[in-house]
Amino acid sequence: MGRGFIVEDAVEGYLSKLCEQQAGPVTGLLIGQSSSQRDFVIMATRTPQKEDSTAAPGTSLDKEWVTEHARQVFRMLPGGLSVLGVFIITDNDGKDTLTTLRQNLISSERPWSLSDDDVTDCVTLHVNPKTRKTICRTFDVRDPKSVAKPADWKYQSGVCSSWTTVSCCVNVDMLVPLPNNRTSTENMDTCLKGLKVWANQINSGVCLIDGRQLPEDTELTAGQVRKQSAKSKKKTLKRLLTKLCLGDEQRLTDVVQQCGGSVSVRGSIHSRAYLHSNKPKAKLAEKLLKRDVVSTVATRVQMLLEEMLTSEEEKQLCVPRRVFCPVKTSGPVCVCDYQFSDEGLCELTDRLKEMLDMDAAEEDLDTRQESTLQTIHSSITEGLERVCVCECVCSVAIATAVAMLAAAAASMLYLSDV
Repeated sequence: MGRGFIVEDAVEGYLSKLCEQQAGPVTGLLIGQSSSQRDFVIMATRTPQKEDSTAAPGTSLDKEWVTEHARQVFRMLPGGLSVLGVFIITDNDGKDTLTTLRQNLISSERPWSLSDDDVTDCVTLHVNPKTRKTICRTFDVRDPKSVAKPADWKYQSGVCSSWTTVSCCVNVDMLVPLPNNRTSTENMDTCLKGLKVWANQINSGVCLIDGRQLPEDTELTAGQVRKQSAKSKKKTLKRLLTKLCLGDEQRLTDVVQQCGGSVSVRGSIHSRAYLHSNKPKAKLAEKLLKRDVVSTVATRVQMLLEEMLTSEEEKQLCVPRRVFCPVKTSGPVCVCDYQFSDEGLCELTDRLKEMLDMDAAEEDLDTRQESTLQTIHSSITEGLERVCVCECVCSVAIATAVAMLAAAAASMLYLSDV
């Protein structure tokens, strides 16, 4: 018996609409949440047409563009949501295309390491636009040579109507060194290693709920959730105190490294995760929320560095703030985007349309969760004396900042049954 996929009815309508409109093969992503027993698909989005592409839509598959689309979509998914797989709409076999898309998913990177209890199966869905017949298969992303297995694909309404939302606010104060060669991708990756160390410390931190560490199998919403409609369900807030503790063996030593400048990132970030169970366990809530903290910080630092590495001018930038937008389904689920200080809300709605094929209005966007984070950009250093000063400041400060984030930062965490 293969894996089972519970799919939101809106996905069926979306795929049917694409079947009616398509003039050639259409590819896209399937988004939702995995569990040990089954997967939940809450939305689908087609691969957008590349702006500088001269080919007609659907006539060819741009592997790099499909991969870039998946990378951009991954940035827009809060904790608990991920790209579960890919779909293709074509009256041909589509086997070669699905193989290519599968390889792209296997090669995609995450800012965290998979744990033993993570589901590593991804789905490929082939839809015939004429007969509307669907063929659903899964494969293991850990094994590039894995054999595709048949899977069960069932549509259902209100898939995420009873999902629980967990959110927190985390204070960030870190220093990221800039490379000497600002156009070198390899140098930028080297600068991001400090983030990986910080991410490992966040993941190994201890989470205290109501001042104590709960057993992993504790139900966070026991007795709170009833079989009611989503509209009549009362919001219940629990105050949770989260502290991330760092052991002595994880403490960093100061390391001097050469760099061409630094970026200081300070502010408060909003993180949230969605849990598919109406009685989520403490272990799942902690894991998904920590992953979202790591993901949203890493995404913003990467976006900031990308902006600086492509900019010819020295200028002060602000770390983009996180803006949420509800998914047009029953339930509390939102996607997100990141807004730079010089961007308007219309640019966010345009990106939501391009990347997720969502028709969102500006009034749908939730901009209340975050204000603009502070950023101090120190320019590229010139001269040996200034380089030496920069090296010392960067190395000591980044070690201190990582330790502060993982050991000393305390944040208020809220659990809401929406």
